Amino acid sequence: MKLSGLLQRAWLERGASAACLLPPAILFSWLAALRRTLYRRGILKTWRLSLPVIVVGNITAGGSGKTPLTLWLVARLQQCGLNPGVVSRGHGGAGKVREVLVDSDAAAVGDEPLMIRRRMTIPVFVGHDRVAAARALIGAYPGCDLIVSDDGLQHYRLARDFEIAVVDARGLMNGWLLPAGPLREPSSRLALVDALVLNDFQATLPADVGGAPRFRMCLRGDIFHALADPQRTCSADALAGLHLAAIAGIGDPQRFFAHLTALGLSFAPRAFPDHHRYCVADLAQIEGDALLMTEKDAVKCAGLTDRPVWVLPVTALVEPDLVVLVMEKLYGPTPA
Repeated sequence: MKLSGLLQRAWLERGASAACLLPPAILFSWLAALRRTLYRRGILKTWRLSLPVIVVGNITAGGSGKTPLTLWLVARLQQCGLNPGVVSRGHGGAGKVREVLVDSDAAAVGDEPLMIRRRMTIPVFVGHDRVAAARALIGAYPGCDLIVSDDGLQHYRLARDFEIAVVDARGLMNGWLLPAGPLREPSSRLALVDALVLNDFQATLPADVGGAPRFRMCLRGDIFHALADPQRTCSADALAGLHLAAIAGIGDPQRFFAHLTALGLSFAPRAFPDHHRYCVADLAQIEGDALLMTEKDAVKCAGLTDRPVWVLPVTALVEPDLVVLVMEKLYGPTPA
């Protein structure tokens, strides 16, 4: 088993494996606290943009549903008459600031930013320096009136006007900081955000999370799209008689597999590391008449196999309407 898999198993409980990593976790905690203090006191500079900034992030390592929430948020902001743009680090990319186009290479811009750009007609820019990425976006698209940062809760260099933290079904696991646990910051950090979105999360959070407004999120999707021709679609019933294999290289692959099971499909699951860069050999070793995969995986798998590949896009549903709170915080209460 790879190191990432061993760590994630250790993070599930406060057992011996995780406890062995407490010394570096304590050091990590001190460094994280120091860094945040330096930004809070202005010793490390925070840059404020000319437009409002919304950050969608989390405090755990790995995905928690931030990108589906970003897509939902952007769509709702557009319904409110706004013209948002998206910035992201671009995981796995070269790191330099660049615009994401529909034909961009996921290896250069990151899988999630490319997925956002292909799903929605909005400007998307990536770069390790999200301040520079946002400034480039604003310069290229002067009609943009709001920036949404997909991830970046810990990117304090970029000043933000509204913070959203996402917690998924795995919760905070053992509640320890990296590398003894999954946390990038203590759980008390969640008390400071403007909104807490619980993605299919049913358990109880620690008391120090505080009373930030909470919203429920779930992911819906039951129509598959052919990877080779996205205009061609089918339902789960049309796939039921095939020998299927499902792959997922996302933060929580089991979430995707559970979704497929809920659609009534039988399949052989194969999990890959988050943001995995697929190659021909990865798919060749998987048996099956057809492959099922997430939209995030699909942007990296075109042309890697001759077998049918069916992609399942999902859409977030958020209740109550989070955008009401966002609009009130950014622009004031709506006149009665």
